[in-house]
Amino acid sequence: MFIAATIYDHQIRAFDSSNGKLIWHSDLPFAGVATPSTYMVDGKQYVVIATSNARDPKAPQGAAYVAFALP
Repeated sequence: MFIAATIYDHQIRAFDSSNGKLIWHSDLPFAGVATPSTYMVDGKQYVVIATSNARDPKAPQGAAYVAFALP
């Protein structure tokens, strides 16, 4: 399970859905503002998330889509 709805810590996290343990995390350039989505290209799976600091007016402004390749 992937979660990245974090306005202030700019992290995306993966949890084991069977026991809730954190199994991976990574920094994001801006806050995660959407539900992460997965897709496949040529048999390789990816996770993508939209990021933006629009909800935090004190933070540097910007936005980006960030994709991670799964092993």
